[in-house]
Amino acid sequence: MRIVFVGALSVAIIWGSLADAADVAAGKEKAELCAGCHGEGGISQTENIPSLAGQPDQFIQWQLVFFRSGSRKNEQMQPIVEQINNDDIRNLGAYFASLTPPKASAPDDNSDLSKKGAQAAAGRRCASCHTDTFEGTKAVARIAGQREDYLLKALHDYKSGLPPRHVYDPAKTSPPTSPLNHSSQEIEMISSQARMPGRRRGWRAATPAASHMP
Repeated sequence: MRIVFVGALSVAIIWGSLADAADVAAGKEKAELCAGCHGEGGISQTENIPSLAGQPDQFIQWQLVFFRSGSRKNEQMQPIVEQINNDDIRNLGAYFASLTPPKASAPDDNSDLSKKGAQAAAGRRCASCHTDTFEGTKAVARIAGQREDYLLKALHDYKSGLPPRHVYDPAKTSPPTSPLNHSSQEIEMISSQARMPGRRRGWRAATPAASHMP
C-alpha cells in the first residue's frame, strides 16, 4: 500500500506542479536512454519489448512513476528510472505521445484468426478502456499496432497474476474484464488482431453497443 501511495503522490506532484509545460525536445534527448530497447523513434525491433511511439502521455508518465516507485519491477528499467526526475517523466510522456505510432509489421496472413480476434476483443470489452480505435486514452495504453509478441506476453502475465501494466487507479488490480479469465486461445486471437491497426474499424463494428462504458 505504501508503494502505491508513493506512486500516486508522485504523479500528483508531477501533474500538479506549477513548473513549465513539458519540453518535447528535452524528452527526445532523454529518450536516448530508451532507444537501446524500445527502438529509434519509439518503435521496438526487439522481441517482447513494447513500442512506445504514440502511447498516451499520461500512460507513459504513470508507468515511469510505477517503475521508479518499485510498484512495477523490471531489471532493465530500474537503472534507467533511477536517472530521471519529475521533469524528465513529464518530458518523456510528451515526447513519446508526439511520435507517429507503429504500423502493422507484417501483412494479415491469417484473416480467420484476425476475425476471431475481433470477436474476442468485442466479447471481452477491450474497447471499454482502450477506446473503439484501440489507440488508448489518458492513462490507458495504446494497443493498436503494438508488437504481437509483446501483447501475448502482457496478456499471459495478466492471466498469471503479475502486477498490471496500465492500471492508473490504485484501487484497481486488473482491467474491467480481466485477462485472468481469458483462455490461451482468446489471448492469441486478441494479440493477433491488435497488431493490425488498419483493421481497427472492424473491431468497432464487432463491439456490441452495450459493452461501451459511459
